[in-house]
Amino acid sequence: MDIDFVVSWVDMSDPGWQANFAEWRRREGGSRNGLSEARFRDNGLLKYWFRGVERMCPWVRRIHFVTCGQKPSWLDCSNPRLNLVNHSDYIPAEFLPTFNSSVIELHLHRIPGLAGRFVYFNDDVFAIAPVPQERFFSEDGLPRDIAAFRFNLGTGLWNSCLRNNMRLINRHFDKRQVLDEFSGKWFSAEYDGRDALTRLLRPCGKFPTFKIPHNAQPYLKETFGQVWDYAAEELEKASAHRFRSSEDYTQELMRGWQLCSGSFEPCNTYRDTRMFPLLMKATQAVEAVRGQKYRLVCLNDNARIKNYDAVMAELSQAFDSILPDKSSFEL
Repeated sequence: MDIDFVVSWVDMSDPGWQANFAEWRRREGGSRNGLSEARFRDNGLLKYWFRGVERMCPWVRRIHFVTCGQKPSWLDCSNPRLNLVNHSDYIPAEFLPTFNSSVIELHLHRIPGLAGRFVYFNDDVFAIAPVPQERFFSEDGLPRDIAAFRFNLGTGLWNSCLRNNMRLINRHFDKRQVLDEFSGKWFSAEYDGRDALTRLLRPCGKFPTFKIPHNAQPYLKETFGQVWDYAAEELEKASAHRFRSSEDYTQELMRGWQLCSGSFEPCNTYRDTRMFPLLMKATQAVEAVRGQKYRLVCLNDNARIKNYDAVMAELSQAFDSILPDKSSFEL
């Protein structure tokens, strides 16, 4: 089957981008979370994203590289498997420019030429060991995912957005009906007990929130269309937020829609994926990359990393030890 990858990227060192960002920040402000340097800086590891994909996922049909018109100087744009995607190519003009990752993600299905099945990556999620396509999609073409509940007790912006997602999910889906109809998918031995809260809350009337592995996420393009058909008014209003807002909806809305509609096959994605908050676990992240301990790793940036340059240098050396050769996407 045809499976594409989509990855989004921005380089805040670009003077043009900086001027645009400053102008719209002056006009509209923005939350501290949405303005964090860690959301926009290029950590210098992107070439290893492409090397990892080419070596570890050779089956991918095409890579859609989403930016606001930027591109790294080393990127070979003539590669036939690369599609450079400007925000203006798929996001309606009235919502641009945007500095809001949620808006960039809500419209992904509009990318020209995107396959019906695709995997979405943030640029901090890397393939560091061989990943078969069956890791993302089953033989019958359904996304492989974990359906499990978690409590959302956080007060931050992202947790507010997740609650927004769940209000739409609960408005459209009947929890008891979903769990009865797709019982074999929601209560699967595949999850190694991570569905314990799901079992506990089965009698309750509403979905809480779902476990969300910081991961590369497989999607059916048609799911995005279904969600937009149902909630166009809400999503258009959220798309007008040029910076992250507590009133946003996120791509996890589409993921939750797939889970509740039964459009997935059970997979404990925690088995081969790990997120490393670099503020606290930089050493473990370096060891994981160098030792190829997982198929996929998320290297989560934070503006408060004091030894940032040293951490990035160690990670670069670790990547170079497992992916030393240029990919065909590099000049």
